[in-house]
Amino acid sequence: MSTEKVPDTPVEVIVDLLTKAQDIAASCGNVPEELTSHLQKALDIASGLDDYLEKMTTQESEQLAELFKKTFSHDWDQVHKEGKTMFKLPKECITGHVEGQTLKMLIHMSQAKRVLEIGMFTGYGALSMAEALPEDGCLVACELEPYLKEFAQPIFDKSPHGKKINVKTGNAMETLKELATAGEQFDMVFIDADKNNYINYYKFIMDNNMLRLRGVICIDNSLFKARVYLNETTDSNGLALREFNQFVSNDPRVEQVIVPLRDGLTLIRRVPPAAECFRHQCKITDDEVFRGVTGRFILDRMRLDGKVAYVTGAGQGIGRAFAHALGEAGAKVAVVDLDGAKAETVVEELFLKGINAISITADISKSDDVQRMIDAIVSKWGVIHIGCNNAGINMNSASEDTSLEEWDKTFNVNLRGTFMCCQAAGRVMLKQGYGKIINTASMASLIVPHPQKQLSYNTSKAGVVKLTQTLGTEWADRGVHVNCISPGIVDTPLIHSESLRPLVQRWLSDIPAGRLAQVTDLQAAVVYLASDASDYMTGHNLVIEGGQSLW
Repeated sequence: MSTEKVPDTPVEVIVDLLTKAQDIAASCGNVPEELTSHLQKALDIASGLDDYLEKMTTQESEQLAELFKKTFSHDWDQVHKEGKTMFKLPKECITGHVEGQTLKMLIHMSQAKRVLEIGMFTGYGALSMAEALPEDGCLVACELEPYLKEFAQPIFDKSPHGKKINVKTGNAMETLKELATAGEQFDMVFIDADKNNYINYYKFIMDNNMLRLRGVICIDNSLFKARVYLNETTDSNGLALREFNQFVSNDPRVEQVIVPLRDGLTLIRRVPPAAECFRHQCKITDDEVFRGVTGRFILDRMRLDGKVAYVTGAGQGIGRAFAHALGEAGAKVAVVDLDGAKAETVVEELFLKGINAISITADISKSDDVQRMIDAIVSKWGVIHIGCNNAGINMNSASEDTSLEEWDKTFNVNLRGTFMCCQAAGRVMLKQGYGKIINTASMASLIVPHPQKQLSYNTSKAGVVKLTQTLGTEWADRGVHVNCISPGIVDTPLIHSESLRPLVQRWLSDIPAGRLAQVTDLQAAVVYLASDASDYMTGHNLVIEGGQSLW
């Protein structure tokens, strides 16, 4: 029995034809040397492509490699003879390394959380995509053959990402109907199943709104061994895919491109809603609610791309979390802290995430340091769009024992320092006609936290709220919005010390949410207040304390 590999992609077909042409040329004695040379060069180019892509593509995971090896070493003919599968399943159906990494890259780029796969085979594509999904992501794989679920599951179980995969066996169209009835929607759909039904799967997904806003549909085998575009094609799969490609090309709801990767990978996305509105010519209200403000939907309006921000007290705790949040949203970040080493460490963290950042050592209780901080940022980036005044200190003492030194030190940082930062940044922002200032106040501005005694801290944070309200109203009509965030008690390593354990239990009993705040609980708030989405908010105190101030 011949084990000669059957060409499975357009490139492999070209290699096969060039090899045959070269053999014919070699058997003829009168072929020009130039033609022979061109044939060899063409063959080298075509035959070397797939191997080069393999070498230059990120290495697959251990579990994917094992799955690939298991698939290719399996006797699929024998499995079919034993009646374990309904169809003969060629091992070449496997997605493979390069395409698997391509799908994985698409998941990362689209930030998909929910994926639908129609046609799983042995699960290489499913596991590739699952590896790119976030921890709470989910991939629903539709597979006709129950045997394939049993085949793939042991390797899924070995992978830390296998738990994200939910395999539904049976007729794919019936599964789609169940998912549609349940109102399921997906960020990405990958179709690699029976070619005659591609068009039916596609129509059902689009007609039942199963593709989320900005979702992507990926179609495998859309070039199908070149048979989709060769005029003499009689192959039923080639003809079905030709019809499918033409249908998608004519569908006004989408935009698409065929990528000549392996046997063809089509990428499809919805056209913008404004274009859909024009196409429908019906009673849709074509306004900013429908189109998005300046054409941007709500999550896009939370982006901070191109913005310049600074965060004081950013070397640790809340400030560090704010620096990361603003950077993740797209801003350049100046990490400001009294401890220069801590600030530099945070800059290194941001750099690893691809965020542009600088460190500045400054004591915000000193006016010269504050001005030097502002000048350094403007010198580096030319503007300041976002000022996050977070630095603060807390010193505990009974009110009758609070010294003027403790009072002055607390106020010099918490209130005077915040004022100086607001004023220095505000002068830059007022000239620009745009700015967002976010001050860190405290739940202590609303209630008197107990049982700890912290007169100077509580009073200084109440002053931060009034400072925010005053500046917020005074500067709003000149494009500068000033707001503040009042966190509750934030969980830090210090809080878990033996001496503070009784105090923590007392605090927890006062918090309806039943837990302390994490710094990550505050990140969305600072991004919102720094973004254009908060343009109508000014002088506001955004309280995030698990309900503690309500009891």
